[in-house]
Amino acid sequence: MYLSIIILPLLGSLVSGLLGRKIGVTGSQFITCTCLLLSSLLMTLAFYEVGICGSPVHINLGSWVDSEIMSISWELFYDQLTVSLGLAVLYCSSLIHIYTIDYLSSDPHNQRFFSYLSAFTAGMLLLITGGNFFVMFVGWEAIGVVSYLLINFYFTRIQANKAAMLAFTMNRTGDMLMSIGFFAIFAIFGSLNYSSIFTLTPYMNETAISIIALLLLGGALAKSANIPLHSWLPGSMEAPTPVSALLHAATLVTAGIYLLIRCSPILEFSPMVLLIITIIGSSTAFFAATCGLLQNDLKRIIAFSTISQLGYMMMAIGLSQYNVALMHTVNHAFFKALLFLGAGAVIHSFADQQDVRRMGGLIKYLPFTYSVMLVGSFSLLATPYLTGFYSKDLILELAYGQYSFSGMYAFILGSLTAGITAFYSFRLISLVFLTTPNGQKQSYLKTHESNIAVIIPLLILALFSIFFGYIFSDLFVGVGSDFFGNSLFTHPNHISLIEAEFSINPIIKLLPAIFSMTGAATAIFMYHKSPEVIINLTETNIGKKIYSFLNGKYFFDVIYNHFIVSAGLQTGYSISKQIDRGAIELLGPYGLTNTLTNTGMNIAKLDTGIITTYSLYITIGLLTLLFLIFAPVLIDTTMFSEIRLLIIYLATLVLSTTTSNK
Repeated sequence: MYLSIIILPLLGSLVSGLLGRKIGVTGSQFITCTCLLLSSLLMTLAFYEVGICGSPVHINLGSWVDSEIMSISWELFYDQLTVSLGLAVLYCSSLIHIYTIDYLSSDPHNQRFFSYLSAFTAGMLLLITGGNFFVMFVGWEAIGVVSYLLINFYFTRIQANKAAMLAFTMNRTGDMLMSIGFFAIFAIFGSLNYSSIFTLTPYMNETAISIIALLLLGGALAKSANIPLHSWLPGSMEAPTPVSALLHAATLVTAGIYLLIRCSPILEFSPMVLLIITIIGSSTAFFAATCGLLQNDLKRIIAFSTISQLGYMMMAIGLSQYNVALMHTVNHAFFKALLFLGAGAVIHSFADQQDVRRMGGLIKYLPFTYSVMLVGSFSLLATPYLTGFYSKDLILELAYGQYSFSGMYAFILGSLTAGITAFYSFRLISLVFLTTPNGQKQSYLKTHESNIAVIIPLLILALFSIFFGYIFSDLFVGVGSDFFGNSLFTHPNHISLIEAEFSINPIIKLLPAIFSMTGAATAIFMYHKSPEVIINLTETNIGKKIYSFLNGKYFFDVIYNHFIVSAGLQTGYSISKQIDRGAIELLGPYGLTNTLTNTGMNIAKLDTGIITTYSLYITIGLLTLLFLIFAPVLIDTTMFSEIRLLIIYLATLVLSTTTSNK
């Protein structure tokens, strides 16, 4: 059963990709969706057996490398962490597959798309079920490659090409750091197995552990789109909407979070790295929220919301609250998939328009889509008793409950981010659904609700966004819950759940909710009731500068292009010109060829045809031979045997060159 969970999506991908022409579009859709639904059912059974009943499963499929110094096996390991995240991955993926049946019904490359989607799901499952760092890395690279193929699905679009290359190269940066981290782990621990490494970590040098943790963090920052390796994610919105939902809700971007949660025994013995993670996560959450304030592309607004929520997850990891980070990851998967699929339904029905400034008044035409997007937005805002509330607010309470600099930094930025998130979420709702129509008349005349294949996934995700947190919060993050068992490790000094629950002033607990309500009310007032306020603000000089700064994403892309990419290309050109094509070739092949040719020509000039010159050569040769014979007797040195050999070699070379020139 456990092996089938991974094999079924892979089988669906292979059949759809290799036999797509034989079985047709309907056959590809049926096989991939059936495989995903079966895999989801099996994962539900695994969640009950492994999670609820507390019986982890270890599968060894055979050895890959088995030598004196290294032993690596193909191992799968199902524990509470694996099945919890696997549930979100498979449920979201299955619903996105069903949604895609209608969404891409007119696309000529359906089989290829479904093959990529299923392959991506299989790669993600391999990543989270890997029993050692090697198997996890295979899944990690698999989702990296397939994400490139998915982002570049419309390969005739230059923007899609650029976005895919940016995502791939930026993730390579993180992968390089993570690979070095794996080498460091093997050098120190002599193994890549989780159990061996996590058991020995407390006895290792703290500096070495910190270096390993920093290298693993580099990989996680790239994959989970945190500062400074975040700029690939907004560009990847060039992909079809189901790809955005799958990559940026439940799978690709949560891979880095999973890596850090899995490595909790390593992080717990490196306080410095935990502090860095907290600061990066808090800064990312605030940065992405402010960038999302003034974006105009419907999908990019939700993309920046994703980066912001990933910052919250990273913040929770830095505070050593791994179970809360996982809870927020799973919750976020459901409501973010709902938002992306809802946005896709709007775009699909409104003549593929993505600019929110050209929409408005769609509540009359798309009431169901409006309802589910409102549910997703409320869950994103952490509205009390919806799914997002049970993890997002708890992260902020835990941050305050640390009573430290990092905790206070995280709490302040996290609370401000909550208000900004509410603002841009309701800005989106206002501009798309509530304000006066701003689009073309023809677009409105053709606007209609989507088919049942789109409505069912949206409805199920909306139910998850309402009830999942309420049902599972006590299991995942409840006081005294031992659901995760040994799959997570928190140092006793870092446990602060009791302080967060019982020692914080109620006003502090309500602060994020107050900020959220204020932000939502401000957005509705400014964009729906009194839009002239926005016009007055943006007409001032400082308003224009703030708009340019936030809309330009803090000019990160400009900095990267002008100072890093350009400098890198210039440095590479200089190295190629001066060293590779210059000094090395001058000393190497060209230099050797020219030297030998010139030497041969000069020796050939000695062949004058005059007898007296020849007699001079013979005399010099005899004197040289006599010197070689009697030199060891006259001068006692150990180097003369080597010198004689060198002289004989040079003499032979000269004679052969001279003979060839004749």
